[in-house]
Amino acid sequence: MEEEKKDASVNGLFEKAGDYLETRLDLVKLKTTQTTSDVVASFVSIGIISLFLIFFLAFINIGLALVIGNALGETHYGFFIMGGFYALLGLVFHLCREKWVKNPISNAIIQKMTKS
Repeated sequence: MEEEKKDASVNGLFEKAGDYLETRLDLVKLKTTQTTSDVVASFVSIGIISLFLIFFLAFINIGLALVIGNALGETHYGFFIMGGFYALLGLVFHLCREKWVKNPISNAIIQKMTKS
């Protein structure tokens, strides 16, 4: 009789431990899903904002190139000057890409993924 109580007690304990483990796994899945959706949503919103910024900058740059070209007497000079400016800017960006882009983006992803 006492042996049956112990067996029932042990079986109940194993059942509760199994339920606990299943609940913990569900919680981990939910947290992972939430974190992943947060990261993806952040990048999508940044992408959309970046797209609008690119269009804005493109039109500003075309206008600026036309103004510079008209001031110099030949429209194409303005586009050459703007092209040279962006070539120089691209070189500076290439030299500083680790510090300006890679590290901040890596840190942002890690921070979002480890946020509790």
